[in-house]
Amino acid sequence: MEAKRYHPLHILFDLIIQVKHLFFPTLILFVFNYDSPNEFVTYGRIVYFIYVTGMLVYLVLKWASYKYRLDDTSFHLYGGVFTKKKQTIPFTKIQNVNRHKTVLHRILKVTSIRFETGMVGDDSTVEFAVISLKEADRLEAYTKQAVRLEKETEVEGKAGDVTSSEEIGTPYTAPERIIHFTPTKKEIIKASFTSFSFLGMITLLVWAYFKVTDYIDVEEQVVGIYSLITSSWTLITLTVVGLLVLSIGFGMVTTYIRYGKYEISSDHERIYIAKGVIEETAFSIAKERVQAIKIKQSLLKRMLGLAEVKLTVVGGNSDSDKDKQDISSLYPFLPVKRAYEMISEILPAYEVTEEMTSLPIQSLWVRLVRSSWIWIVGTGALAYFKPNIWGWEQAWWIISIALTLFVLVLEVIEFYNTQYTLNDHFIQFQTGSLTTTLFVSKREKIIEVNVKRDLIQKQLGLASIKTVNRAKPVSHKGVTDVPIELAERFYQWYMGRRKEIKVK
Repeated sequence: MEAKRYHPLHILFDLIIQVKHLFFPTLILFVFNYDSPNEFVTYGRIVYFIYVTGMLVYLVLKWASYKYRLDDTSFHLYGGVFTKKKQTIPFTKIQNVNRHKTVLHRILKVTSIRFETGMVGDDSTVEFAVISLKEADRLEAYTKQAVRLEKETEVEGKAGDVTSSEEIGTPYTAPERIIHFTPTKKEIIKASFTSFSFLGMITLLVWAYFKVTDYIDVEEQVVGIYSLITSSWTLITLTVVGLLVLSIGFGMVTTYIRYGKYEISSDHERIYIAKGVIEETAFSIAKERVQAIKIKQSLLKRMLGLAEVKLTVVGGNSDSDKDKQDISSLYPFLPVKRAYEMISEILPAYEVTEEMTSLPIQSLWVRLVRSSWIWIVGTGALAYFKPNIWGWEQAWWIISIALTLFVLVLEVIEFYNTQYTLNDHFIQFQTGSLTTTLFVSKREKIIEVNVKRDLIQKQLGLASIKTVNRAKPVSHKGVTDVPIELAERFYQWYMGRRKEIKVK
């Protein structure tokens, strides 16, 4: 393939970014001071026009100088207006493929696509901020086909019989996808309450109030409206009901916009997630890159029978924390039973069992002793300062008792929630108090284990175990105060990994 320039609409999208940066200077120079004779404003406008002209020239030169090319194994990227540079990124390093369509993308019938690798620095991603739908499909299919053929060639080469006659660039038939989940209307309503998105209405009203008061004095009007509403119980009731209805409606609409067109599907190689009503996002994850599975449940989700399935994935060099969260999460509000079924369907190599072993009673005593320092420090501080609450000078010891009960309850809840299972090739454990996390990983995906014992644990025959998985950042998960027999078996279990790992 010959080197090609990026889509011409790159100039428009880069220009929009620059316009955002110039918004406030434009207001200052041409709106707030439109008839000002001040020399600072006059020279500022000259600098402004010089900058805008230079920026437009630079954006055109940038588009003309940036190119990309594909060969049988790699992306080749060429760029630089004043200093030329070249990057080569192998297809085999690509781990996640993400697509995103803003409203402008959809209007212009284009998309953005990002190929993420496990590398760091400038070579961590190959990104096309604007690209035609046809070209995006072609690039994604081309890279998948190249990786698949390279793996087949390696396998056949080791066997000594290379029979593959398929070539890069021949028509590629995408594997058939199986759709595993799309949310129903009932599930969207559940999600709107579980995510507390209805509270966004209050945040929006407060934000709007402070923004308006920056330009208009509305304090008297607000006080007048408040006095009118509080003058009658009927008006108070109608206002509360009205705000409640608006908040619930706002929550449902925002939840639908975010999760209304959610779809989880897979083929034999990758997991695909598509979502978005206004802005569309689609990304894929290679199954072989999944290092572990986490099933998270808050207290409210446990009451509603919902859970969030998150994947620990190698790679994921997204620019924002939000992108990283979206890529690792299958869906935040899955029914628990469906979550277990979906894991078996999407990742049949993983096993999730509901039968787990609880901690021995000695673990509870260790946890209570370990957390007692919180009560000691808290009570000491309260006894020293003796805060006066509502005129009651002896309130500090009530707070001390409440703190003690709070710590004890949390420790007891976490003790009963903590469970574990260790079988031939998998480790699974659950931890947490108000929010629980069920962690599942294969032995071959764990790169390090750790067994520790403190003085109290030695006396009671307990230990703490920890696993380390490849991810960005590296994932550390573990269980404290397990029986020493399990810790020893855990260490020997991991030593058996040598039989499964083959070094090239």
